[in-house]
Amino acid sequence: MNRMNDAVRNTRIEGMILLDGENILSMDVTNVRRRVGMVFQKSNPFPKSIFDNVAYGLHVNGITKRSVVEEAVHKSLEHAALWSEVKDKLNKPAAALSGGQQQRLCIARALAVEPEVLLLDEPCSALDPIATLKIEELLFQIKSMTAIVIVTHNMQQAARLADCTGLFLLGKLIEFGDTRKMFQNPGKKETEDYVTGRFG
Repeated sequence: MNRMNDAVRNTRIEGMILLDGENILSMDVTNVRRRVGMVFQKSNPFPKSIFDNVAYGLHVNGITKRSVVEEAVHKSLEHAALWSEVKDKLNKPAAALSGGQQQRLCIARALAVEPEVLLLDEPCSALDPIATLKIEELLFQIKSMTAIVIVTHNMQQAARLADCTGLFLLGKLIEFGDTRKMFQNPGKKETEDYVTGRFG
């Protein structure tokens, strides 16, 4: 969904993914990545300061006016529920943060460029339960700002967070719909088998 597959040789793609009615598979990849932010399974702060990590996307997009960058960094760290923890150490290395803080920093970095869609790939899989709770609370707070697509194998997390859920199996979308219905009354046998723990 952010065209990472472009770098994989012999990748075969079928179907369409529409963003504002336009197929992202035929859009300029730079434009796609400007509009679709990505947060990976393992936090990946850049070897820079906390401030420079969040400001990175702004600089790449040509936004350099100091007051604008400072405001965007502050706002993004606030949205990522991290500002109160780092406001006095913005020039410290991002690598000095805890794992949960680093993941929230990566979310702040993605939010700084105001993406239309935020992709999260198993964002809590490497985190302890307390850090996971903070990330989930954060996602509830920011879902009014951007569309969020989260990939998770944790069914309880999907049930807690998602308005809509899709089940993929062997590269095919088996079922998609309202999360409550998917978990309580799935329409496909494969979904029922997965939800009830018969496989997966």
